[in-house]
Amino acid sequence: MHYEDILYAEKDGVATITINRPERYNAFRGKTCTELLDAFNRAGWNREIGVIVLTGAGDKAFCTGGDQSTHEGQYDGRGLIGLPVEELQRLIREVPKPVIARVNGFAIGGGHVLHVVCDLSIASDKAIFGQVGPKVGSVDPGFGTAYLSRVIGEKRAREIWYLCRKYTAQQALEWGLVNAVVAHEELDAEVHKWCEEILEKSPTALSIAKRSFNADSENIAGIGGLGMQALSLYYDTEESREGVAAFREKRKPQFRKFYK
Repeated sequence: MHYEDILYAEKDGVATITINRPERYNAFRGKTCTELLDAFNRAGWNREIGVIVLTGAGDKAFCTGGDQSTHEGQYDGRGLIGLPVEELQRLIREVPKPVIARVNGFAIGGGHVLHVVCDLSIASDKAIFGQVGPKVGSVDPGFGTAYLSRVIGEKRAREIWYLCRKYTAQQALEWGLVNAVVAHEELDAEVHKWCEEILEKSPTALSIAKRSFNADSENIAGIGGLGMQALSLYYDTEESREGVAAFREKRKPQFRKFYK
């Protein structure tokens, strides 16, 4: 496949997959997700690859979720029609190689979920984390919520989704949301160090370990599939459309009218 929205590179046993839409803060559209699926399959089943690194181009953003500037910005629960984020999240978990999120900037919305489902997350001290779903009439009803609570606990996970605040890399580290935080200029060196340590280990043992870890939360995939279908119905409502319209018009959404 010819890639337009991502970059793919292999070197010394490491496959690096980069979302290459810095002008959109590495927000993804349907094409981006389709290319990511191809790249993860390409790296995940290559015996010469031992570690996969996921990151975003530039210094501003890892990924900021669905591109709301296009009609493809929402998850529609219909697989490859729209944004196949459900398949992408599952594939990151299913490939038999450790996946490291190199978080170089904003990890917001769907981008935040992508880093959460990666096996490990290494962040720049300039990284910012958070959710925006309920602000724009959306939510991730699977790994982005249920699995997040496994990672950092329900109280913190609910705070992230209910309040839609932004959190620093240091806060993320204290909560157990990331594995390490380093100075921005040292990010590549730190990621390289972790990759080198992983490559020294038995690939079969690592693959078994990953599948064993996943087994404990695999039921979330089924719940998420149902949730994505429900989400496609929600996106057709006036309430959800208000969130998207407010985002595009750069104003606060008027959600209080829907409490009546």
